[in-house]
Amino acid sequence: MTGIRLTAPAPGWSIDADVVVVGSGVAGLTTALRCAAAGLATVVVTKARLDDGSTRWAQGGIAAALGDGDTPEQHLADTLVAGAGLCDEAAVRTLVTEGPDAVRRLIETGATFDTTDSGDIALTREGGHHRRRIAHAGGDATGAEISRALVEAVREAALHTVENALVLDLLTDAEGRTAGVTLHVMGEGQHDGVGAVRAPAVVLATGGMGQVFSATTNPAVSTGDGVALALRAGAEVSDLEFVQFHPTVLFLGAGSEGQQPLVSEAVRGEGAHLVDASGTRFMAGQHELAELAPRDIVAKAITRQMELHGTEHMYLDARHFGAEMWEQRFPTILAACRAHGIDPITEPIPVAPAAHYASGGIRTDLRGRTTVPGLYACGEVACTGVHGANRLASNSLLEGLVFAERIAADIVEDRPSAGAATVGTFPAPSPLLDPEARGTIQRIMTRGAGVLRSAESLAAAAEELEALHNTAAEAAEAKVAVPGVEAWEATNLLLVSRVLVAAARRREETRGCHWREDRPERDDENWRRHLVVRLTPERRPVLRRTRTEAFGPVRPTQAPDCAAAPLIHPADVTEEP
Repeated sequence: MTGIRLTAPAPGWSIDADVVVVGSGVAGLTTALRCAAAGLATVVVTKARLDDGSTRWAQGGIAAALGDGDTPEQHLADTLVAGAGLCDEAAVRTLVTEGPDAVRRLIETGATFDTTDSGDIALTREGGHHRRRIAHAGGDATGAEISRALVEAVREAALHTVENALVLDLLTDAEGRTAGVTLHVMGEGQHDGVGAVRAPAVVLATGGMGQVFSATTNPAVSTGDGVALALRAGAEVSDLEFVQFHPTVLFLGAGSEGQQPLVSEAVRGEGAHLVDASGTRFMAGQHELAELAPRDIVAKAITRQMELHGTEHMYLDARHFGAEMWEQRFPTILAACRAHGIDPITEPIPVAPAAHYASGGIRTDLRGRTTVPGLYACGEVACTGVHGANRLASNSLLEGLVFAERIAADIVEDRPSAGAATVGTFPAPSPLLDPEARGTIQRIMTRGAGVLRSAESLAAAAEELEALHNTAAEAAEAKVAVPGVEAWEATNLLLVSRVLVAAARRREETRGCHWREDRPERDDENWRRHLVVRLTPERRPVLRRTRTEAFGPVRPTQAPDCAAAPLIHPADVTEEP
C-alpha cells in the first residue's frame, strides 16, 4: 500500500455491504445484478445518475459472433489484428467465446436489439471487422438501450444505490485487504457529504478518463477517478499510453472543448466515405478495409490529410444514404448534426479525431482481480489484456459484459469476510490541485500527448505537469485548494495524466493508437511488451516492462516476468528497485 489518499473530511456516515460496485454502466450494473442475485448485499455507487455513465453514449453497438457463418475464432482474429501485437490471447479468447451467450443473457435481462424482417438480430460492420457482427438498438442508440434495461433491472431488484457520489479512496484492513471505499455524496439526499461503504469486495467500473484532453467523446464525469484511486491504493496499471482517438467526431470549430458529438463508426460500416474538401476519398488504397480499417489507422490518415491540406478537419460523406436511412438507422447522429447546423442528408459532415477510449487501465487477471486483494476492476477502467494497443470497435460493451459476469462469479465463490477498516491511520494526505488547473491539464495533454506525440512534446508535457504537481504541494501549505468535487477531480486528472505521459515517453515506437512522430516504426523486438506502472509513497510513477507480449500474472507482489525500467526523467518516473 502506498499510504496515499486525497485530502478529505473523515467519513460522517457508513453503509455495510458484501460488495460495493462503483459505476453504473454495463460493467458495473451487470456485476451488481449478478452479485445481488447470488444473495450478496450489494451497493451501487455512481458519480451522477444511474443512467448517466459512458455506456449510454455508445452508438455503434456490441460485437459478438452471432451471425450465420461467423465464429469466435474469426472475432478473435480481428481483435488480435487491431491490438497490434499486444492483445493477451487468453483474454481475447475468453471474450469472444463467452460473448455470444453473455449478449443473450443481456437480452433476457430486458435489452431489445434491432432485428431483421425475419426476426433475427440485425448486424452491421465497423472498422477492423471482416464480418457483420455488431448488434445495435434504436439504430444508433445501443448504449442507451442497454443502460435502460440494466437500470430497470437494478430498480426492480431494489438494489441499494447511492447516486451523485464521487468515490475518493480505498479502505483497507490491517492485512492490506480491501475493506470498502470512502465517497462524497453531492447534494441533499439520504446521504450527504463524505461517508464510507464498508465491504470486503470493491468493484471499480468507473469508466474512462477522456476528460484529461480538451476534446473528447466522454461525458464530463470521465475524469479517471477509478485509475487514480487504484494507483493511490497501490494497484498496478498497464498500457495507459494507448488512448484511442475516435476518427470521426463532429468538428464544432477550433478551440471547442469538453464532450463532442460522436459520429459512429457504424456510419462508415453502412458505406459512408471519408473525403477532403474537394470530395476526394483518401482511405482507398491505404488499407484493405479502406474506411473500415482499424481506428488508429483511420485517425492517422485523417490527421495526415489535415496536415497536408492545412485544415482542421476532413469530411464524412453519407449523402447517398438518403433521408429514410438517416432517420431510421442513425436518428441520434442526425439530430446531433442538425443541432449544430449540419444536415448529413444534403452535405458532408465535418469530422476530426478526438479522445475516445482508454485501452489501458487497472491491471487485472481473467477474473477481474487487481494486485490489491479484494479490489476488482471492470470495463474501460480496467486493463484485461483484451484490447492491446488499440481496441477493436464495439468490443468495449462486450468486455464489460463478459468480465462483469466473471467478477461476480469470483466474488460469489470467494465470499470474503470484512476486516476492520484502517481509515484514519494513513500518513498525511495528498495535496489537492486548484480546480482552475483542470483546463491547463487538458491543454497540456492535448498539445503534448494527443493524436501525434514526440519525445519533445512529451518531455514538455511532463515538465508542465510536474510543475502543477509541485504547485499543488505548495498550495497545500497555503491551504489554497479546498476539499471538494472540483479539486478532487482536478487532482485525479493530474495523477492519471502524469502516469500516461510517463508511459508514452517510455514507449519509443509507434504502435496502435500510440503514434510517435520521432519513432514512426513499430519495434516488435524491443516493444512488443507491456508497460506496467505503480505509484510510490512519494507519488512518483514507477515503470517496468514485461519480458514478452504475454500479459503475465496479476498478483500482489511484483511479477517475475517483468524487468525494471531504467530511469527516464527525475521529475517523471522513479526507477524500479
